Amino acid sequence: QVQLVESGGGMVQHGGSLTLSCVVSGFSLDDSDIGWFRQSPGKAREGVSLINAGDGDTYYADFVEGRFTLSRDNARRTVYLQMNSLKPEDTGTYYCAATGFRLVAVPTADLMDVWGKGILVTVSS
Repeated sequence: QVQLVESGGGMVQHGGSLTLSCVVSGFSLDDSDIGWFRQSPGKAREGVSLINAGDGDTYYADFVEGRFTLSRDNARRTVYLQMNSLKPEDTGTYYCAATGFRLVAVPTADLMDVWGKGILVTVSS
């Protein structure tokens, strides 16, 4: 069964850090690009970052460039999103998702095939 499960969310103060994890099952990280997305109430789901299958190239949205870092551990079947210097506007539900496409930029949600259920991140001011 193909599945993605997020963890690591919670509440943090402005300027703080969190690390989100996405554990995948039913497929290999060598075969699928993994993206992180977020959604705030009343807003569309937006792409945050992407890591390619295989070579592990990473891509970031401008609004997180330099603050967020994406990595993976294939043996643990886990992708990590390290989030530093968090701002209140980073608040939202964060989702990881997989796609069989080979992408070269932070994707839009319609390009992803399978989604996790999401996890809430709250940054207080």
